[in-house]
Amino acid sequence: MKFMGTNELREAYLSFFESKNHLRLESFPLVPKNDKSLLLINAGMAPLKPYFTGLQEPPRKRITTCQKCIRTGDIENVGKTSRHGTFFEMLGNFSFGDYFKEEIIPWAWEFITETLQIPKDKLYVTIYLEDDEAFDIWCDKTDVDPKRIFRLGKDDNFWEIGVGPCGPCTEIHYDRGEGVITNVDDFVKASDEDRVVEFWNLVFTQFDKDEEGNYNKLANPNIDTGMGLERIATIMQGVNNIFEIDTVKNILHKVSDLSGVKYGVDKIKDISLRIITDHVKSVTMLICDGVQPSNEGRGYVLRRLLRRAARHGRLLGIKDLFLTEIVESVVENYGSAYPMLIENKEYIEKIVLLEEERFNETIDSGMNILNDYIEEMKASKEKTLKGEKAFKLYDTYGFPIELTEEILEEKGMKVDHEAFRKEMDEQRQRARNARGESSYMGSDESPINKIDASVNTEFMGYNNLEVKSNILVLADDNSFVEELSKGQKGYIVTEKTPFYAEMGGQVGDKGTIKTALGEAYIYDTKKNVGGKTIHYVKVLDGTIKVNDEANLRVDILRRTSIAKNHTATHMLHEALKQIVGKHVNQAGSYVDDERLRFDFAHFQGLTEDEIQSIEELVNKKIMEVFEVDTNLMTLDEAKESGAMALFDDKYGDKVRVVSVGEFSKELCGGTHVNNSGEIGLFKIVSETGVAAGIRRIEAVTGLNAIKYMEEKQRLLKEACNALKCTEKDVLKKIASQGAEIKEKEKEISELKSKLTSGIEDDILASVKDIKGVRVVAYGLEGIDGNALRDLGDKMRSKLSTGVVVLLSNVGGKVNVISMATKDVIEMGIHCGKIIKEVAAVVGGGGGGRPDMAQAGGKNPENIKSAIEKTYSVVESLVK
Repeated sequence: MKFMGTNELREAYLSFFESKNHLRLESFPLVPKNDKSLLLINAGMAPLKPYFTGLQEPPRKRITTCQKCIRTGDIENVGKTSRHGTFFEMLGNFSFGDYFKEEIIPWAWEFITETLQIPKDKLYVTIYLEDDEAFDIWCDKTDVDPKRIFRLGKDDNFWEIGVGPCGPCTEIHYDRGEGVITNVDDFVKASDEDRVVEFWNLVFTQFDKDEEGNYNKLANPNIDTGMGLERIATIMQGVNNIFEIDTVKNILHKVSDLSGVKYGVDKIKDISLRIITDHVKSVTMLICDGVQPSNEGRGYVLRRLLRRAARHGRLLGIKDLFLTEIVESVVENYGSAYPMLIENKEYIEKIVLLEEERFNETIDSGMNILNDYIEEMKASKEKTLKGEKAFKLYDTYGFPIELTEEILEEKGMKVDHEAFRKEMDEQRQRARNARGESSYMGSDESPINKIDASVNTEFMGYNNLEVKSNILVLADDNSFVEELSKGQKGYIVTEKTPFYAEMGGQVGDKGTIKTALGEAYIYDTKKNVGGKTIHYVKVLDGTIKVNDEANLRVDILRRTSIAKNHTATHMLHEALKQIVGKHVNQAGSYVDDERLRFDFAHFQGLTEDEIQSIEELVNKKIMEVFEVDTNLMTLDEAKESGAMALFDDKYGDKVRVVSVGEFSKELCGGTHVNNSGEIGLFKIVSETGVAAGIRRIEAVTGLNAIKYMEEKQRLLKEACNALKCTEKDVLKKIASQGAEIKEKEKEISELKSKLTSGIEDDILASVKDIKGVRVVAYGLEGIDGNALRDLGDKMRSKLSTGVVVLLSNVGGKVNVISMATKDVIEMGIHCGKIIKEVAAVVGGGGGGRPDMAQAGGKNPENIKSAIEKTYSVVESLVK
């Protein structure tokens, strides 16, 4: 058996099955597509489920992959055992109704014994106890010793999950020990003791289990195999631990170097080294596949792993930010297999850095509080942390509850889970109460949310802005009504409408509705909780009644402006991807008739050059006058066409794809212009951050963009007039005046310095002796705070011993400063106490240290009285 590196093994497996006419597919992203049953991809066959179930036609009936996987179910065992990791790679070959047992069994044996050259006397095979077919193939089509084949029951060698496709499997095992295992009982014992290690599972999906528990034969059985890359690497490299295979060991050594902790010396520290190694590997892969840190879903998985790694770094004595350096090592070792890691390296590192910085801001405070809790528990001999305390750590300091549990477990303690869950439930209830009364569907209990499910409105507004239709429902805020009269506000539902209801970031339409007896202004259009289109109206004249025929007319100018902004939003999205990076994805949007707002995932503010490039690209494409086409197709067809899909769970059987020429293609239900030229002009107004890793661009189009530019031009002209220069000389003029101002400020400062130096002798001449303490109290005019402090320092130095109190009238307000030498402080002098009483005389307040204090006041006419107060306060303080 020869040594093979992990990357070499991956390539050997995929190349082998390519030679057997398999299509090699790249690893699917860790984020599942169109599969709500999974948070993250956790098995090699998981992304291929549509092919196994027949929902999609596979690109070829034979496929091979090396699939990235994440599992966090056993996260507490990571680092403690030799096999557990949150990230792993699963090698697999799959047949969709093509070959079956007769092909895969000899292929597997060929790959193991010839390509990998694993000695046959180190291998054992298990089969399902009733699978005589598999036994015969093993015996007839390979040279495995039949005595090395063991039959096991359903728990070990039959794959099924509830009802549906299932079947027996055969597993291949490697024996790390010495001697020959001759019976099934000894084999099971050797497996339990980790002497024998299973490394490849071949599943024969040949049955369809029905609700009655019957196993019906499939007409076209499938093959689904899985070989853990890390596990076969331990065998090929002669190690017993997944953290000791080459690629993972390289990362672990990086952690060891950064922490100064040698691996293999301290068992407890080894756990931390392994946890950091594993978790940063997972974090790197997750971010590369588009996951961002958050407090829910897969974002929480990422945040939990990252913070757990950061915390174990601290346990190893690493005080500085360090995770990005581990990321670099992950990219070095896995970049050849996953080039996206290299392409996105900078982005991944910045997301990790931001999150580690964010965690560091809170972890110290949180740790101090948790340590206090632990000491309190030790003192009272308690072993369980109260739920409300664990919740405070979670809610206030960003501590994942799992992190609190882990730290407590190290101390032999635990969390009161039931009380913690109660606190979480109460927080959710408070949030619900803050939103007001709502139904079980999260909507307010108004009549419009109780409209019968049979009531439907046909939207005609893509092609028509004026439609005749019958009124089906009328309501006010309290109940359904038969009519609405002049001056009343209410809600109208019609059979047909040209009005777009607010959705997908686009605001609802406005316009009018007229009947033979009345007219109303539609000031908004929204959908209720049941998805019904609701027109929000105010009756302008006459009466509107149920069953009346009405003419509905959208405000055309407003709709046109909205359409310009919406199409520009799509173009902005594409421009961001081209200029900033493919990682940029929409995180929210708002489109009305005046502006557009676009939120997107990105780790830092855009540069002026990037903003300018984005503007130029969008305007260039506007001027190319692309046709804006809309097409209905299935979701799969839309994605195959290259359309960007957002919020998959909101799409139905048919989706609407909006294309701006060949430049942009997105799934969208909103309204758009007919061609990009109608937008006219696109101008970015601002670019800001709205949350960690989320940026926001606001922009204007069309006439609003022209108005924006005209306003800027007007301001520039006013600036030119004020500066008495031409437009091209504005910057030079501003720079020149700035230099002049600095020079004047310098002159003023020098004059003030001369002014204060000229009165230093007068100030010193006012010194009084109060119970053995030299005291200077003096009133000044026009000396600001900074100059007053400088003067106070000088007076204290010249005084050598004593107290200085200076008051200055500056523009009708009083600045007060008090300073004292060290020797008089020992006699009882305290500048903070002096300033408090002196400032009160001039109508102010302040405080400070024994040696220095400052304050302000608003009654300069009382400065003389304040000076007299200084002497009496000093007298009272001297011991």
